[in-house]
Amino acid sequence: MADKKNKKRLWIQNLLNQYRMIVINEKTFNEELSFRLTRLNIIVVAILIITFIFIGAFFLVAYTPLKEFIPGYTSTKLRKDAIRNSFLLDSLSSEFLKQHQFVKAMKSALIGEVKPDDRTLGAINNNLEILNPEEKTLVKADSLLRLQVTQEDKYNVMPNPQGNVKFMLFSPASGIISQPFNNEMKHFAVDIALAKDVPIKSVAPGAVILADWTADTGYVIVIKHDYGLLSVYKHNASIQKFQGDLVEAGEVIGYAGDTGELSTGYHLHFELWIDGYPVDPTNFIDFSEGL
Repeated sequence: MADKKNKKRLWIQNLLNQYRMIVINEKTFNEELSFRLTRLNIIVVAILIITFIFIGAFFLVAYTPLKEFIPGYTSTKLRKDAIRNSFLLDSLSSEFLKQHQFVKAMKSALIGEVKPDDRTLGAINNNLEILNPEEKTLVKADSLLRLQVTQEDKYNVMPNPQGNVKFMLFSPASGIISQPFNNEMKHFAVDIALAKDVPIKSVAPGAVILADWTADTGYVIVIKHDYGLLSVYKHNASIQKFQGDLVEAGEVIGYAGDTGELSTGYHLHFELWIDGYPVDPTNFIDFSEGL
């Protein structure tokens, strides 16, 4: 035990022993400088120098472009691009959310989950205004409503009365209207009596925004066209398109059926919406062509 204490005391004494460091001129042998040092002083100075080097290196790497030359660190340009892409992703996510809300609102109104009262129609119209600002200056609903129903060959196209064609609609199917459009009864469609598996056609070019099955209306397909126009086809026996598909005017999108709890026989429940408001399809389409 005494030996351990003696060794410890000796070790401390060695740290505190003073030494003299002398700088001598080699030619004249004159003493130029002299320092009194201890081993403890040397250790402390070495620790301070190493600490200073580490701190300096840290700030040099953290706050200067030199860090770009260190493996594992990204360049400033890449970081700026990543930040810009992050903001762009946020914007795209916001637009996607608006689109999702629009499709959800349209689905609720069109398949009968929610009755499209004035507030619902207003909300849908607002979504259309947000999602399609470029369409505001194209063709408004009142201009379409002023179009007169005329017939050109078997395709049932709708020309402008002055002969300047603005928009053309094909007949989705030809048949007798078993239930007309009735805004007061909230029947925003015409029901066309058809035989089983009669082809159902798109009234105009567009994109399918809904193609699904519902308990009340069976197979439903909704197509978004230019000029704020939507067409809806319900109670189909089957549908031939999927959400996101692009269709041409007159292209077969499904076959007539009697699906859904609200169906009363083989027929097509057809709706036409302009800028979020339902309109009477018979103002634009002659469903008796071919009978």
